[in-house]
Amino acid sequence: MTGLELAEKLYYQYGLSMLDEKFGAYKHRITVGLVGDGSECYGYDDEISRDHDWGPSFCLWLNKNDYSVIGDMLQKEYDKLPKTIGGYSPRKVSDWGENRFGVFETGKFYKNFIGLERSPNNLHEWFKIPENYLAACTNGKVFYGPPEEFMQIRDSLKQFYPEDIRLKKIAARCMTIAQYGQYNYGRCIKRKEYVAARYAETKFCSDVISMIFLINREYTPFFKWMHRAVERLPVLGAFTYNKVFEIVTVNDYSQKNALIEEVCGRIIQELKMQGLSDSPSDFLLDHGPVIQQKIEHPELRKINVWAG
Repeated sequence: MTGLELAEKLYYQYGLSMLDEKFGAYKHRITVGLVGDGSECYGYDDEISRDHDWGPSFCLWLNKNDYSVIGDMLQKEYDKLPKTIGGYSPRKVSDWGENRFGVFETGKFYKNFIGLERSPNNLHEWFKIPENYLAACTNGKVFYGPPEEFMQIRDSLKQFYPEDIRLKKIAARCMTIAQYGQYNYGRCIKRKEYVAARYAETKFCSDVISMIFLINREYTPFFKWMHRAVERLPVLGAFTYNKVFEIVTVNDYSQKNALIEEVCGRIIQELKMQGLSDSPSDFLLDHGPVIQQKIEHPELRKINVWAG
């Protein structure tokens, strides 16, 4: 059983009746689910994951007013729920894993990830939020989601970056993918700077995966799950999953270079298909400024093309 399944089972077997019996007047405003940090929130947990911060648990989110009234009481009742279920051991909490379950004030929960107690309401605020933080606070599953503050913010974030921000980030990825892959990787190999070459290879793969998430209008998750998660994306997902795996496992440098060029070629092809670039260049760096010029907001368009 996965962590998400375990959390949902705990809620429906014990948590739901607890809310009905002791917090009936508030139940229609309490959101319940499992969202945030941890492999189980992405559905990627396995036997290795169970050595820490894994086990029967879920989250409850309250607006600020309700939290001030019943937050402590609700946490005490939550703490009384069974610690084991379905034969699975109690949750093992690490030194850094205490704030992943239990009762939360909605605004503070989101502020922990995006620096705001609400949805971003301008391009500047959107631009500052890292993709993996947005992925973390929109992942998982909501078991009960009334149309309250938590779901309003969640639904807003899940609509993805505004298009100008997406274009800015795509333009920046064009620059860094080309810089680390098409340009610097081969030069590092020629100089026998193999540590620098390995760094360039890793940064290339990371930014390629980020690019594919941006193309698919989804947030890139924490680095441990980037490669695994990209496979499911409909546009270039499986292709990128396979090619990145080849790049990091093949030992021949000329093969790596060929794979890097193949990946860049497919990205350029997709950018053209989406109408984002009309540059004839096979060097991805040349497509970044073209895409940047499609940004409508004048101040955002002026920001250095490498930033994003």
